[in-house]
Order: sequence, then C-alpha cells, then structure tokens
Amino acid sequence: MITIKSEYELSLMREAGKIVYETHKYLKPYIKPGITTGELDKMAHDFILSKGATPSCLNYEGYPASICISVNEEVVHGIPGKRKLKNGDIVTLDICACYKGYHGDSAWSYAVGEISKEKAYLLMHTENALYEGLSKVKDGVYLGDVSNAIEEYANKHKLGVVRELVGHGIGSNLHEDPEVPNYGKKGTGIILKKGMTIAVEPMLNLGTRNIYLLDDDWTIVTGDNKPSAHFEHTIIVTSDGYEILTGDDNYE
Repeated sequence: MITIKSEYELSLMREAGKIVYETHKYLKPYIKPGITTGELDKMAHDFILSKGATPSCLNYEGYPASICISVNEEVVHGIPGKRKLKNGDIVTLDICACYKGYHGDSAWSYAVGEISKEKAYLLMHTENALYEGLSKVKDGVYLGDVSNAIEEYANKHKLGVVRELVGHGIGSNLHEDPEVPNYGKKGTGIILKKGMTIAVEPMLNLGTRNIYLLDDDWTIVTGDNKPSAHFEHTIIVTSDGYEILTGDDNYE
C-alpha cells in the first residue's frame, strides 16, 4: 500500500534523513586506503546511535552489519569485515537510519585514493542519472517518467542498468510500495502524489547489467566483474518537484 505521509511523519523522516546525511559526511574523510570496511561500519553504527537513531540495516532480514559496504564489482549488500580498501577502489556506503520509527536511506559511491578514468566516468554518470530521474518528480507525474529518465541517461552513456534491484517507497518501514525501477516507459506506473516518500537509487554498471548473488547470500556482484556504482536519495514528492531528505548537496 502506498501512503501519503502526514506533516508529523514527514518531520520524523526529515530527522532520519538528516542523520543518514550526517553519517555520510562523517565517514567520508576516513574513506582512504588501509581502512577496513568493518571499521567504517563500526564508526557508522556508533555515530547513528549518538544521534538518537538506530541503524535500520542491522538484523534487517538477518543482515549482520549496520550499513552495507560494497566495493568495485559489488553492486549492493556487501558485508563489512576485515577487507582493507585499496587505492583505486570505488566503495559504496548504503546507510539507513531509523528515528522514532521512521527511516532515511541513502547510498553513495566514493573514490578511494586515485581511481581510473573509467571508474570516475561511472561515478559521475551514475550520480547524474540519479538527478536526471529526480528532475522528473512532482505531483501528478507518472513514476514511469522517472524510471525512463534514468534508463535513457544510462543508455546514452553506455552503462548497464541493473533491473533486479529497484528503489522503493519508505516511511515507517524501510521498504514500502511503490517499487521504483531504474528503467521503464513514460506514461506508465503509478501517479506520484504530494506527500509520498520514495528512495530513488540508480545502480549502474560499467559493463553488463547482469548480476549474481555470492555464497554469503547477501553480496550481489556484476556478471562480468566490472565495477558498479550506486547513488540514492530519500525524497518527498511536492506539488512542484521534490524535497531531498538525505542531504541537498553532493557527498563528494
């Protein structure tokens, strides 16, 4: 069921989104060669708790960490641990926080040290694809218009669009209706209404769009082991556009 949020609910989601945004900003200076993904996870966990929130990902359907950390060819749901980041890696931090029963969710992909031109291209155009999709959002617009804008931008820049993983509604549950695909046709899908809250999140690959699940039953990687990037904001649909809840400037 798709819900229109009350002003009180939106006030809680604004706070949850702000905490997610602040967690990204807090972690960014530590994303350097030599740090482990487990160390970043612990820092995120402690920071979120210090803000009066809880990590939404921890124990969500059995997920064993506080945030998802995916490196290079890992698309989503990488499990933090002893892996050290290396110069030339790209890493996605997918951070979700729950504040007084309401969630914020934002993923962002970062360069570790100096990265290749190909990886820089992937990061730039995946981030651009997010904002291309958001540019279509407002009350009365078909959701398919948003999805189509992301797909068209990705196709123009010859990036693989992951189809099995999609954005989503968000609120008192981390994942709510509707699904928000990163591909689709204009003039199709639900009609967006003022007060809806959704997470828009292109996941684009430098090569094939195909993906597969690793034996840990969480980590999803690209079918050709080429890099993947992931950018996501939680937003409110407004009468004339959208309001970003998870930071209104670039994490970069």
